[in-house]
Amino acid sequence: MSRESRRDEGMRVRREVLGDGHVDRAIERTTPLTEDFQDFITRYAWGEIWTRPGLDRKTRSAITMTALIALGHHDELAMHVRAALRNGLTPEEIKEVILQSAIYCGVPAANSAFAVAQGVLEE
Repeated sequence: MSRESRRDEGMRVRREVLGDGHVDRAIERTTPLTEDFQDFITRYAWGEIWTRPGLDRKTRSAITMTALIALGHHDELAMHVRAALRNGLTPEEIKEVILQSAIYCGVPAANSAFAVAQGVLEE
């Protein structure tokens, strides 16, 4: 697949998972400093990884939320809680992902994740 094809496919999936509003805001904030990074994540994260057939989007969302919880990336976690809902996870399933993370990532990380998820679910 060509670079342009990966970018186009990545942008399609990125919009489906994150929503047009989020992607449009990211594009609007792109600067000469960040344009290569935006291209990179669109082609590789969204055009190569999220399009692979081995896992469905619900599973990818659960894995992504767990990694973000473990690393304490709360802004990204909020974005991916929204994406998880868009990908078909229920609030109950999101709760279970966070509870599972409490064991493997730590109770403080899960506590923060519950606060982030609660804020998103109340939006």
